[in-house]
Amino acid sequence: MKKGIWFFSIVLCTYLLLSQTNGQTLEQSHQIGKIEGNAGDVLEDGPVGRLKVFVYELPSKYNEDLVEKDPRCLNHMFAAEIFMHRFLLSSPVRTLDPEKADWFYVPVYSTCDLTKSGLPLPFRSPQMVRSAIKRIASNWPYWNRTEGADHFFVVPHDFGACFHYQEEIAIKRGIMPLLQRATLIQTFGQKNHVCLKEGSIVITPYASPQRMQAHLLPPYIPRTIFVYFRGLLHDGINDPEGCHYARGARASLWLNFKNNPLFDISTYHPTTYYEDMQRAVFCLCPLGWAPWSPRLVEAVIFGCIPVIISDDIVLPFADAIPWEDIAVFVAENDIPKLDTILTSMPTEVILRKQKLLANPLTKQAVTFSEPAQPGDAFHQILNGLARKLPHDGSIYLKPGENILNWTAGPDGDLNPW
Repeated sequence: MKKGIWFFSIVLCTYLLLSQTNGQTLEQSHQIGKIEGNAGDVLEDGPVGRLKVFVYELPSKYNEDLVEKDPRCLNHMFAAEIFMHRFLLSSPVRTLDPEKADWFYVPVYSTCDLTKSGLPLPFRSPQMVRSAIKRIASNWPYWNRTEGADHFFVVPHDFGACFHYQEEIAIKRGIMPLLQRATLIQTFGQKNHVCLKEGSIVITPYASPQRMQAHLLPPYIPRTIFVYFRGLLHDGINDPEGCHYARGARASLWLNFKNNPLFDISTYHPTTYYEDMQRAVFCLCPLGWAPWSPRLVEAVIFGCIPVIISDDIVLPFADAIPWEDIAVFVAENDIPKLDTILTSMPTEVILRKQKLLANPLTKQAVTFSEPAQPGDAFHQILNGLARKLPHDGSIYLKPGENILNWTAGPDGDLNPW
């Protein structure tokens, strides 16, 4: 079958599938029983009543003052640290009695330090987190008895608690030594990487649910774009020689498919970006500096099949979201064959993935809902924490015992904040 005829059949079948849906909004998603696929029952595993979280009250300079200074922090892809704090303050899992707590949360907004262009600067983050730990260790007994083994931090930067957006520097910095025993909630997930600490909970990046909701199209709009991508293809500022950014994957996409009529790819970010994703069958989700990007969330929300091009990625909420069923995985070395891979995919496989993406609970699981909804990203985090309980006796130190080294780390990370 010629590619043009084949693509027309995909568009027609997609139209028929979408015409059968009722155009549910993100807020309506909790009404569906479970996610279809290989992990659909996980969302019934409700954490409320099975764990209690104590939220430290830190001076506002560690959190809300930063947002007041620069409200753009509320909308960037690392904003999960802000909204998780606000969610916990009013959540039924919160306890005001630390003696009853299973977990202790340290509310530090480590990525709310933005450049004029709106990009987060991670350079002061280690000093900031170190200062917060020193404060809680000096004023409460709970950090000292475990050196953080029953504490968690939200560290949503590109390379988690390695606090840098360039991989080589992040690897040299390593995970901040004082976080070695704590649980990290982080968007960064890559197998066998020094910045992904064992036991971390990998989460989705933040994408504004209100903004996405405002751009929803009627469900019967046909998907007339085959492959769609908008974004940086080469980071000429931070990687002028092109040796590191995306390991060359994005440059390969442009080189191989810039003139392919089935591929709508560009660095230009139009005002119709969200609408275009809803008109596309496949949305490319290549790695950048880190393995992930908000495109993964946006593709799921808008029913565009994610094409994940990121070797060794650890996907968010993998025990709740059937990624293998809803996405397409392409090895970085196979990028030149991407057109063949996608055009040879059977129509029934594409329609199956679109049907799974159309399930509102799939969308809910990647969304930091406002207000929170059962099964959303907040509850996925709570489920991740609940699955790590109960803490066994090995987390508690003997009197006078110390494991962590306060003076370890690069010299710059030891500066006071």
